[in-house]
Amino acid sequence: MKLLHVMLLCMTSVVAQATVTHKPFGKLPDGSTVELYTLKSASVEMQLISFGARVIAIDTKDRNGKMADIVLGYGSIDPYLNNTNSYFGTVPGRYANRIGKGKFKLEGKSYQITVNNNGNMLHGGTVGFDQKNWTSKEIPNGVEFSLVSPDGDQGFPGTLTAHVRYTLTGDTVRIEYSATTDKPTVVNLTNHSYFNLSGEGNPSILGNEVTLHADKYTPVDSTLIPTGEIASVHGTPFDFTKPMTIGSRIDAKNQQLEFGGGYDHNFVVDGAAGHLRPAAKVYDPASGRVLLVETDQPGVQFYSGNFLNGGVTGVGGKPYQKRSALCLETQHFPDSPNHANFPSTELKPGQTYHTVTTWTFSTAK
Repeated sequence: MKLLHVMLLCMTSVVAQATVTHKPFGKLPDGSTVELYTLKSASVEMQLISFGARVIAIDTKDRNGKMADIVLGYGSIDPYLNNTNSYFGTVPGRYANRIGKGKFKLEGKSYQITVNNNGNMLHGGTVGFDQKNWTSKEIPNGVEFSLVSPDGDQGFPGTLTAHVRYTLTGDTVRIEYSATTDKPTVVNLTNHSYFNLSGEGNPSILGNEVTLHADKYTPVDSTLIPTGEIASVHGTPFDFTKPMTIGSRIDAKNQQLEFGGGYDHNFVVDGAAGHLRPAAKVYDPASGRVLLVETDQPGVQFYSGNFLNGGVTGVGGKPYQKRSALCLETQHFPDSPNHANFPSTELKPGQTYHTVTTWTFSTAK
């Protein structure tokens, strides 16, 4: 019996393992090589590149067992260099999401970060982590990307050393972020993958059913900077505590939806931050695919692809239309350095920033 138990454990371990391969993806203008990594399990195949530490493809099965790529992306390096506004699949930094007017104070000192979005800083500034070629190495079941951001990079204080580890086990992708600094700074890392569970290039995600484990969200002003209020979702179009299709209320007469052109808001994840717990679930009735997002972060930005406009064509040859994909960016809150009532994003020397998010793929009838 003991031998049988050991054999079963070994078989389970073999099934759970992912193969990892890598090869060059292309060259940057400075001549450096962008590396492509492929992670493959029995049910999921995932591709990542070192430029932006980004996800460029995830193939999963629909309810009939048919594989399709369910994230937006390109098949070569040049479009990633030429279209830097969409942040397809990347790890933005050093501060994901927005900081109002690019200004904040830290330990009594004022800082001005580069601004690149309606007078505000978005996803790290004019040259963020998305535009850097991270160093990379294979690890068991995955890949680790690393980047050193020097003191003063985009105006941020301190030399920040960041690591992002992607691993694939069975149906689950695990993303582990860590960072250290030599001066007090702020940091907020996430992944900016755009999901369309019917397959990239499908024209709409409005029929997707979304559940957000969030009773509250952070309202924004007309430039999408949080006002500082933490508001209840109940009785509003932001209530996804029970499954709701994205399209059912996205065009409702609501000032917050008008500001974002749809959903582009931070939701306060239920439960204690620091513990891995469900944040969001997406179900696509057309394909049967299901995405479950779990995180130890305090927030998740739900973005309904409002600024896609059909102007770029993806890897499958189809244009990416408005609201043809959604993002679920696990994070600390936008503009946290300017709101004492928001969870702190400060990182000090001797501390280690460390967060975990998982994506689990399945199907339903």
